[in-house]
Amino acid sequence: MQLWVGLGNPGAQYALHRHNVGFMALDALEEVHGFPPPKQKFQGWTVDGQLGSEKLLLLKPATFMNESGRSVGEAMRFYKLEPEDVTVFHDELDLEPFKVKVKMGGGHAGHNGLRSIDAHIGPDFRRVRIGIGHPGHKSRVHGHVLGNYTKAEIDPLAHMLGAIASEADWLAKGDNARFMSEFALRMQE
Repeated sequence: MQLWVGLGNPGAQYALHRHNVGFMALDALEEVHGFPPPKQKFQGWTVDGQLGSEKLLLLKPATFMNESGRSVGEAMRFYKLEPEDVTVFHDELDLEPFKVKVKMGGGHAGHNGLRSIDAHIGPDFRRVRIGIGHPGHKSRVHGHVLGNYTKAEIDPLAHMLGAIASEADWLAKGDNARFMSEFALRMQE
């Protein structure tokens, strides 16, 4: 089993925040692959699903971003998973908007959701880094991250989320390079 975690903040007022793009990625996966409706479990919302032969548990922590690790740790302990079984979808300031990169392990780069997960399970989990771009100056980061996507960004956002969901089979198989390659090709369509 793999645990796929989307990071975000619960509540309608946060739904279109750039910081919630991890939640959006899991929502797209659920829709594209016809997964069942979510259930409340592990201090969040969970969905059981399958991609190919891989069994997945999708988790959107309801603990707010800064405490995401509590929810992730609880689910990991219940299923007796290791950090390498965990994939976290999150917003990334250091990537251009709508770019996606996958990496294993690493630091948190000031991302409070990653910091919390790292504190609960260690750093050795896979990250799907979803670019939101940097606003240019450090003083504008907070407003950018916690700001809504603009009207002009909605179509590219939907295209990107669809591409992530459509190529997710490669992530399930553990082929990060092929996922990034197929994602990039789909984004050119």
